[in-house]
Amino acid sequence: MPVYVWKGVNSYGEKRKGKIEAFSEAAALSQLKKIRIKPTVLKEAPKDIFSNIAMFQPKVTGKDVVIFTRQLSTMIDAGLPLVQSLDILANQQENITFKKMLTDIRIDVESGMTFADGMKKHPKVFDNLYCNMIDAGEVGGILDTILNRLANFMEKSMALKKKIKGAMTYPLICLCIALVITAVILIFVVPVFAKMFADFGSALPTPTQIVVDASNFVKKNFIFMGAAIAFIIIAIKKIYNTEKGRKKIDYMLLKAPVFGPLICKVAVAKFTRTLGTMLHSGVPILDSLNVVGKTAGNKVIEQAVFRVAESITEGRSIAEPLEETGVFPSMVVQMINVGEATGALDTMLEKIADFYDEEVDQAVENMTAMIEPFMMVFLGGLIGGLVIAMYLPIFKMASVVG
Repeated sequence: MPVYVWKGVNSYGEKRKGKIEAFSEAAALSQLKKIRIKPTVLKEAPKDIFSNIAMFQPKVTGKDVVIFTRQLSTMIDAGLPLVQSLDILANQQENITFKKMLTDIRIDVESGMTFADGMKKHPKVFDNLYCNMIDAGEVGGILDTILNRLANFMEKSMALKKKIKGAMTYPLICLCIALVITAVILIFVVPVFAKMFADFGSALPTPTQIVVDASNFVKKNFIFMGAAIAFIIIAIKKIYNTEKGRKKIDYMLLKAPVFGPLICKVAVAKFTRTLGTMLHSGVPILDSLNVVGKTAGNKVIEQAVFRVAESITEGRSIAEPLEETGVFPSMVVQMINVGEATGALDTMLEKIADFYDEEVDQAVENMTAMIEPFMMVFLGGLIGGLVIAMYLPIFKMASVVG
C-alpha cells in the first residue's frame, strides 16, 4: 500500500505533518478529512530501494507477536471491530516487516477472508498452532478469549526457552574461553619456552614434552583442525536434516546422562501445555495432536504423538497409546487417564504442564549448580596444568643449580 507524506493545519489552525497509508491520493485526502486536517502538501513518499529485499528487513520476533496478541485480545474484548483493531495495531507498529504483514491481513479480512486464513499466508510468524486456535476462536465466537490464552501460552513458552538458553550459555562461554586460551598458549606461548628449553640441551620432563609436542602438532595442523571441526559440524547438520538421522540424534539426546532428563521434561511440558491450550480453546483432538506433533521439536516425541493420533482414530483412549510409546513418564499417563475419565482432560494437561514447568526450573537450577564448579575445576586444571608443565624444567634446573 502506498505511503503519502502530508503537511497541513488542523481545526485549530495549528501546523501538522505526518505520513499516511492509502490506496490512492483520493483515499489519503478522505482519511485526512476524517481527522479534520486541511492538507497543504500531499505527495507519495519515495520508495526505499531495499523495501522488497527480505534480508534487509527486520525480523518479527516472538515478543512482537506476544505483544500484538495481547493488545488485540484487549481491543476485541472492549468491543472494537477486528478490522479497526488490526488497523490501529498496524499503524502503531514500529517493526516495518510486521506492520506490512498486519496491513496485508487487514486487507484480506476486509475482502471477506477469515482472520485465520489471512494469518496462514505468513507461516513464518503465525504457525499452525496459532492459526488453528484463531480458527477455533472465530468459529466459537470467543476470539478475545482465545487470543488471551494464546498470549499466556506464548509467554510461558518463551520463558521456558529463556531458562534453557540461560542454563546452556554459561558452560558454552566457559568452554569457548578455555579453547581460545589453550590455543593461544599452545600456538604463541609454548614455542617461546620450547626454544628456551632447547638451549639447555637436557631432556624435558614428560608433562612438558607432551605440551611441547601438542604445541608443535597444533601449529602444523591448525588449518586442518579448523577444517575438520567445520566438516564435522556440517556433517552433523546434514545428518540431522534427514528423517532417519534426526530420529537417531533426538533419541541419543533423550538418553544423554545429564541433559537427557531435562530434554524429556521440557518435551513433556511443551506437549501437555500445547495440547491442553488447544483442547481448552475448542480445537478437535485429532487436529490438536497433529499440530502438537509438528511443533514437538523432537522427532521421537513427534512420532509418538502421531502414533497416539492414529490409535485414537481406531477408537482407543489417549492414555493407552501414550504409555506404549515408552517416552512419557507413567505419572503423566496416569494423570491423562484420570483427565479422560473425568472429562476434564484440558484442565489436567495444564496441571501437568505447570508441574513439569516447575520440574524444569528445578532441573535447570541443579544443572547450573553442578556445571559451575565442574567448569571452574576444568578451566583451572587445564590452564594450571599447562603453566605447571612449562615451569617444571625451570624448577628442575633451579634444583640442579642449588
